[in-house]
Amino acid sequence: MSIAAPITINDTYPWGRSLKEYRSMFSLSREDMNGNILSCADGPASFNAEVTRLGHRVTSVDPLYQFSPEEIRSRIDATCSLLIEFARTSAHRFCWNEVASPDDLGQRRMSAMALFLADYQTAGDRGRYRAESLPHLSFPSGSFDLALCSHFLFLYSHRFDLAFHLQSIHEMLRVAREVRIFPLLDMDGWKSSHLEPLINQLEHLNVHATVERVDYEFQLGGNEMLRIHR
Repeated sequence: MSIAAPITINDTYPWGRSLKEYRSMFSLSREDMNGNILSCADGPASFNAEVTRLGHRVTSVDPLYQFSPEEIRSRIDATCSLLIEFARTSAHRFCWNEVASPDDLGQRRMSAMALFLADYQTAGDRGRYRAESLPHLSFPSGSFDLALCSHFLFLYSHRFDLAFHLQSIHEMLRVAREVRIFPLLDMDGWKSSHLEPLINQLEHLNVHATVERVDYEFQLGGNEMLRIHR
């Protein structure tokens, strides 16, 4: 989970997801994986580490990366039990099919974050982790084949307005040929109020946006992504 900069480490609630989850959330094909991927709001996901091990290219951006591995590890240790307890008290809002229980969820998230930390510790100056945040990216236009945004846009609709979402999407489209966003629900589990007006405004600008079902659902009803391209 990621919050727009400027932030302090105590503003973050790190909660990492795996490559397997990313494949399902974004319907990533073999062709997608062979492209140059930008992944926004990645937080402590193991996606970058796992993709890099497979020999593919991905650049992750998140304001979390302004902090040291030690700071992030300490914050993970401080908040993990709180997030597991939230999942426990809000269990009715989630699908417990592939994930068996809140404790199982915690183990999966800690495993992903351990992979992230090991990779983040050694990534150094190779530029795979960039301390940036939407709606502004430092990359030249057309730098990527695909831009992903996981659990940030739409999810935090109560904090970021429609204009922010539009600006963020235009910025991702500037640097990538295609954009995919997941999930389309807000924090309360409702379809984001920004979704329909955003699609309408994009269509007026000759930007094609489609809602597509994906093979992933943990947040109840959260089984769709938005695919956007010019």
